[in-house]
Amino acid sequence: MKVISSHTMQELDRRAINERQIPGLLLMERAGQQCTAEIIAEFGVTGSAVVLAGKGNNGGDGYVIARLLRQRGVKVQVLLLADRREIAGDAASCLDRLPAAMVDSCTEERLLVSRYGDVIDRADYLVDALFGTGLRGEVSGVHRAAINCMNGSGRPIIAVDIPSGVSGSSGAILGVAVKATVTVTFALAKLGHILYPGAEQMGRLVVADIGIPADLMQGADGVEFLTAGQMAPLVRQRERQTHKGSFGHCLVLAGSTGKSGAASLTANSAVRSGSGLVTVAVPEALHGIMELKTTEAMTVPLPDGGVGHLVEQAVSIIEQLLPGKGVVALGPGLGQHPETQRLVRTLVETVTSPLVVDADGLNAIAQDKSVLLRKKTGQLVVTPHPGEMGRLLGSPLPELVSDRIEVARSFANTYDLFLILKGARTIIAAPDGRVALNGSGNPGMASGGMGDVLTGIVASLLGQGYPAWDACRLGVFLHGYAADIVARSKGEIGITATDVLEQIPFAYYTLVHKEKIYVNCC
Repeated sequence: MKVISSHTMQELDRRAINERQIPGLLLMERAGQQCTAEIIAEFGVTGSAVVLAGKGNNGGDGYVIARLLRQRGVKVQVLLLADRREIAGDAASCLDRLPAAMVDSCTEERLLVSRYGDVIDRADYLVDALFGTGLRGEVSGVHRAAINCMNGSGRPIIAVDIPSGVSGSSGAILGVAVKATVTVTFALAKLGHILYPGAEQMGRLVVADIGIPADLMQGADGVEFLTAGQMAPLVRQRERQTHKGSFGHCLVLAGSTGKSGAASLTANSAVRSGSGLVTVAVPEALHGIMELKTTEAMTVPLPDGGVGHLVEQAVSIIEQLLPGKGVVALGPGLGQHPETQRLVRTLVETVTSPLVVDADGLNAIAQDKSVLLRKKTGQLVVTPHPGEMGRLLGSPLPELVSDRIEVARSFANTYDLFLILKGARTIIAAPDGRVALNGSGNPGMASGGMGDVLTGIVASLLGQGYPAWDACRLGVFLHGYAADIVARSKGEIGITATDVLEQIPFAYYTLVHKEKIYVNCC
């Protein structure tokens, strides 16, 4: 599913009106019709509604809805939170078609609460047509009071385009925001519908066609939102006459004293994700325990100088391991000893196979990002969480969080790599500018070891021959999808990384066979 910014949507509207000669009033009428159809499907044609409208085009959509509901027999009151003289253009034309008795105007916060609070509370449902996706500043005054009244009423709320108070481009809550039951948006979903925290305000999201020409929408700048329907066709079906050599050999370089779990989680996830062979190479001090933790993976001890972390002498042995390996996973649990960090940077500069770098591997790169420009591999994937991304950028975390998509896009392009920026709505960015947002996963994944599992999944897919863009998107989606399967049976609290990796085969199965599982937005 394509997702766009509010600015891009404004440009689509402009082009539809100016280049394709579609009247703005007709687009407004269609928007109102689509919302009304959804309202009637949800609540029928009985009862009462209050439409809270602003002075812009979102309010215009609301006036159309009010007129159409009234025609179907619904008792409708329109509460205009502006001076009627401020309404202009197409919105004014739609407002003029309403009987004067249907419309009350209120511009004072105190008056809204005292005079109209009970009206809002008594309605069977409310229609939020205050702002739409173009809101920029923080909500205040009478609009803030109206949103608080709507949320406090306990009534179902239908949001027109986007719940008022949510930024259409970032999902930020601009002071206060409507908590919708249903959100009806137009043409394409917006980033504010998908990104948190705004995504939690949407309720059920409906994307309605209002007649924006398909070629304009196809050519619009946007990002891909990953759903089960989109990801299922990426899964390669296995022929009957295959063997373990058909599905790649994955080399995992990971672990240090106290962090053997990271190495085993990565290796075992690669096994569960379908690798034909997996070899995990760890410091000598960890080798015995790794033999017990990775029954299906082969293990190799590497020089650790007797201190439990990889030393530079390990490079020559690693070089001997590389032939025949379809992918290398580097970093989980390696630790941050200077000698180990130098080894990581050396490998980034010399490995020619597809390479996935995570965790302490990223911390080593953060000490000298220039190694990324000297890499030999044509398929480098890095998988930072926000803290690691901040270290890679040398930027404070708040600056990163404010525009994660552009941060990811820019970094992937600058260093010619594939970036998986983890978090709620994980971002996948390609060096050519493509960006995808993940639609699977749940809060239960906020526990140790989940990133190691993701590294194993993505590395496995690369080793099986998936192109990097497909491996990253499918790997991220499968990771969250497996966690959703766990949550369905165990709930979201107390999920472990091992729980998730054990469900990876079933995640493949449910995805391919379109089994219904609980997921957040796909």
